[in-house]
Amino acid sequence: MNELLKIEELEKNYLSKKNAICALKNINLTVNENDFVVLVGPSGCGKSTILSIIGNLEKKSSGNIKFKNNNVKIGYMFQEDTLFPWLNVLDNCLLGLKIRKEINESNISYVKGLLEKYGLSAFEKSFPRELSGGMRQRVALIRTLAIKPDILLLDEPFSALDYQTRINVSDDVYKIIKEEKKTAIMVTHDISEAIAMADKVIVLSKRPAVVKNSYTIEMENKGLPSINRKNKKFDYYYDLIWKDFDYHES
Repeated sequence: MNELLKIEELEKNYLSKKNAICALKNINLTVNENDFVVLVGPSGCGKSTILSIIGNLEKKSSGNIKFKNNNVKIGYMFQEDTLFPWLNVLDNCLLGLKIRKEINESNISYVKGLLEKYGLSAFEKSFPRELSGGMRQRVALIRTLAIKPDILLLDEPFSALDYQTRINVSDDVYKIIKEEKKTAIMVTHDISEAIAMADKVIVLSKRPAVVKNSYTIEMENKGLPSINRKNKKFDYYYDLIWKDFDYHES
């Protein structure tokens, strides 16, 4: 498989008035094209910090972030959908293109095609307040896809949703990412969610975060996350990852 991103000996330290706080320590990670990689670990361990550093929203203290080339484009999907309430669905989806000054007929057609493909074309003129939580998340993802990113960074994108909506939306997001052949790195503290969605699960320790283990998730007849939760190997991976997790060390 083609290597898209390589992280080598990544470290992040924060300075306080009294001392330096180490958040990330010697993080090594490889992401291949079309991988769906999920980072799991206790709350506050530094999962989101890794995404922020990859997305150049935060500076690393040391280490290397190497992309396949200098033209790799990154899209970011946050915990909240961050849709602008005064913009309709289509204008929200086009916002990134407008900021990048890449609005043209071809890109507008591409976005409208995504809205149609994923059941939102009838809501182009609707405002966020008129949408369900699941629909808002689909709009947020299409807005991220509009700039045609090579890597999608998803920072606990379902955390604001109730359980049943979370299951349904994870199916929607997984389907869209796989159908559009995108590479994704997602953060969650939910082991079940990680196993159901990931090709590879990276387990991080509590702070300072180190990589405790990495698991390639292999299942027969792998499908949507809601289906994968019922797979006979699901519990096998859950038990493995639970043993690495720091819930019981806190």
